[in-house]
Amino acid sequence: MRALLSGILLLAGAWPLAAAKDLEIYSIDVEGGQATLLVSPSGQSLLIDAGWPGMNHRDAGRIAAAAKAAGVHKIDYLLITHYHTDHVGGVQGLAKRMPILNFVDHGPQTETGKDAEILFNEYVSFRDKGNHILAKPGETIPIKGIDVQVLSAAGNGIVAPLPDAGQPTPECAGYPRPAANRSENGQSVGVVITFGAFRMLDMGDLTKDREYDLVCPNNKIGIVDLFLVSHHGSNLSNSLPFIHAIAPRVALMNNGPQKGGDPEVWQTLRDTRGLLDLWQLHYAVNSDKAHNSADAFIANVDTICEAKWIKVTAEKNGTFTVVNSRDQFHKTYVKK
Repeated sequence: MRALLSGILLLAGAWPLAAAKDLEIYSIDVEGGQATLLVSPSGQSLLIDAGWPGMNHRDAGRIAAAAKAAGVHKIDYLLITHYHTDHVGGVQGLAKRMPILNFVDHGPQTETGKDAEILFNEYVSFRDKGNHILAKPGETIPIKGIDVQVLSAAGNGIVAPLPDAGQPTPECAGYPRPAANRSENGQSVGVVITFGAFRMLDMGDLTKDREYDLVCPNNKIGIVDLFLVSHHGSNLSNSLPFIHAIAPRVALMNNGPQKGGDPEVWQTLRDTRGLLDLWQLHYAVNSDKAHNSADAFIANVDTICEAKWIKVTAEKNGTFTVVNSRDQFHKTYVKK
């Protein structure tokens, strides 16, 4: 009886290990905007941006559908990288579908004009109903189960390198700092998300001048496993020194059919040493076949959008699996 009881206790003690949860990431198709849903092993949710407004709240509906598939009933943290309409426009529609508890952003609007002011004031009207967190470089967003560290916000970046970073970036030699960008893109909140040995990087639409400050002359970020390609694959971001410095194993581009997916960026990524695959939310129709990934790695291959997403499941040991929801094609990347 004692031996049997010991065995039961041993199995009970082992159960939490067997039931350990992974980090789930949904790159939701909002056709050239951003909406990335992360579900921590703790069950808390982080949504980075909310897509476009209008179209009968199309993007809010797509986010809600992904949240339902993930078993998420509320957004614990909504991170707005910056106040352009393809990133913040969907907040109103989303707030009508599910509770949003915490709003994270870079602070005041930097662009002027009636449209920019209306968009920002509308966002603030919903933000004021929740808890507001001002993102500051070097600080973390308190999500249980994962580490979400802010690298850039309001035009500023981290000063000191992260642990295991700080190595020189050879590509910075002879590469002058790009001209300062005064738009909201350059104000983007960028974050590195760490779950055990897994690291994901999302810099919003951060521009090349701010990228330069993060990796030149030394790489303050370090290398990453998964890179959500900045600015939907636009060449206003994604400089060669930056991409080569972070050296992602896998890149995921949240482009639209006719937005982003720039051939120059695509080629820079493919030429990056150590990159295994480049996944895309859409086939980039303004590019050519040579600068699009194989269909298996593209969630939406037709111009008539079916709103298919790409899902990433990351384990604490750094291994992660990417799944194309269009045809369930998947690939697992083992941490070495």
